[in-house]
Amino acid sequence: MSDPAFEAELAEHRQDHRHRDVSGGWLRAATFGAMDGLVTNIALIAGVGGGGADRQVIVLTGIAGLVAGAFSMALGEFASVGTQNEAIDAEAEVERRELARHPHAEQAELVEEYRKLGLSDETARRVADEISANPEIALRVHVSQELGVSIDDKPSPWVAAASSFLCFAIGGIVPLLSFLFGSPSLLLGLGIGAVGLFLAGALSSRFTVRTWWGGGLRQLMFGAIAAVATYLVGMLIGVTAT
Repeated sequence: MSDPAFEAELAEHRQDHRHRDVSGGWLRAATFGAMDGLVTNIALIAGVGGGGADRQVIVLTGIAGLVAGAFSMALGEFASVGTQNEAIDAEAEVERRELARHPHAEQAELVEEYRKLGLSDETARRVADEISANPEIALRVHVSQELGVSIDDKPSPWVAAASSFLCFAIGGIVPLLSFLFGSPSLLLGLGIGAVGLFLAGALSSRFTVRTWWGGGLRQLMFGAIAAVATYLVGMLIGVTAT
């Protein structure tokens, strides 16, 4: 006979216990892409604007930086995630060979890992025995325990590249908006970029334990440092345009 209180708790648990997808490769790439797009183009605009460039030069610089940066980010993410996945596959093959050559030593390693987790000696041995009886399960458990990764849940390089490209482009267009609509004001463009930085930092905090205002201010500070640095460089060097 079922316990009504337990059934109610179980139903509530199924409804409440949900996690965001943080392992598919998109979150880091999207966050990095959006932040980099914002900071890169804000800094570029500040630099050429500080050097005395007019609106047309600022727009050209910003669009060129957006396109170049988006492709660079996408290609970099694709290569880095793909290389990481290949490295995981290579290490999994090392573990597969070791399981075939030294099954008892590998099983002893697994027992020791479970002891470190707090299981009793008897329980650790029983769990390791059952896992080791299936070579494929044993491989996955050993890779997870020894490398801290899952061979069945690797991020997609295509998803990472697409997320990075799209979010960099979105981030990069924000500080250009006022210039694209005809305004020549550098201060207005940088102000819009600052708002974008704060909003991006606040939104990214939803995936962490950081407060929205803390995430926003942190990103605004990073962007401000880059903008001030490039503005000073632009002032020192200057821009000559025809």
